[in-house]
Amino acid sequence: MVNAAVIDGLKARMIDQARALGFAAIGFAPAEDDPLRTARLREWLDAGYHGDMAWMADRADVRQGPQSMWPEAASVIALGMSYAPDHDPLALEGNAERARISVYAQGRDYHDVVKKALKALGRWLAAETKALGLEDAGMKVFVDTAPVMEKPLGEAAGIGWQGKHTNLVSREHGSWLFLGAIYSTLPFRPDTPHDGACGSCTACQDACPTQAFPAPYRIDARRCISYLTIEHHGPIPEEFRRAMGNRIYGCDDCLAVCPWNKFAQSAARNRAFMARAELIAPRLEELLALDDAGFRSLFSGSPIKRIGRNRFVRNCLIAAGNSGNQDLVGPVQALLDDPDDTVAEAARWALSELRALTELIAFP
Repeated sequence: MVNAAVIDGLKARMIDQARALGFAAIGFAPAEDDPLRTARLREWLDAGYHGDMAWMADRADVRQGPQSMWPEAASVIALGMSYAPDHDPLALEGNAERARISVYAQGRDYHDVVKKALKALGRWLAAETKALGLEDAGMKVFVDTAPVMEKPLGEAAGIGWQGKHTNLVSREHGSWLFLGAIYSTLPFRPDTPHDGACGSCTACQDACPTQAFPAPYRIDARRCISYLTIEHHGPIPEEFRRAMGNRIYGCDDCLAVCPWNKFAQSAARNRAFMARAELIAPRLEELLALDDAGFRSLFSGSPIKRIGRNRFVRNCLIAAGNSGNQDLVGPVQALLDDPDDTVAEAARWALSELRALTELIAFP
């Protein structure tokens, strides 16, 4: 039987260590599977809302909860790193020359930053448990790439709640948290789960350009601009193209309008997520000219690099078609014969949109 006072002391020191490593939020929850979370996941998958994200369904059995993945787990340590912006994420809306990149992708790749800090915290925990004579204590560290439901676990651990936009919302950090988790065999005393605090607010639902929320607290990824610009392969469905505006990687609209963001301080942001100047308001004309080597060079160390040049340029062409900027006709025409069929198709669409506007102006 592990001494409760010893575990409580370890928990207190771990909180301090987590903050020293750059985490803005930390909470503890039991590792038992939650039937309600399991049912909600199954309903979401059965509705097809995961779109092409087949991995959500393929490993749904272990995604149900911590102990479905690792039966020995006793506790979950949920952690969050702030990436609160110091500029308005919506400032470039409708800009005919500039593209909009989601705040989370304007700095370093969060996978690398959060994973490094989680591993450091894991090493610290391993050393502490050994010093306490708890050599049999085990742990597993996760950030985004494993079948772990970080957002409901964060809610269970009290670091925030899942808002109506389905992302975690924190009273201290608003909607701007990257999440990670550590599963442990140690029975840490759980924190109080966070009650929702959205009330009657519908700001995030109302802000969605593509009406991706069939109901509060539920998202249809197939309609979400973040999904369409990042996860979706092939041509983007035409019904969503104009709604994309000048968003070329992700979408911040539902996050940016959340009233709880007024409490989020950019000073709490991990320095690794400071926006690169060239990604805050990039020029569409320059992005359209990127070949594979140029794309890889520009987005080295960025999460954007993961989608590859072709998908990225596809997104930029949709933005060009929506811009009404006739200076982009030349750069768009240069991509009509692109070796990638999806890029070439997007170029044809963009050119037709720009030409249609020219005709409208000439013959009002």
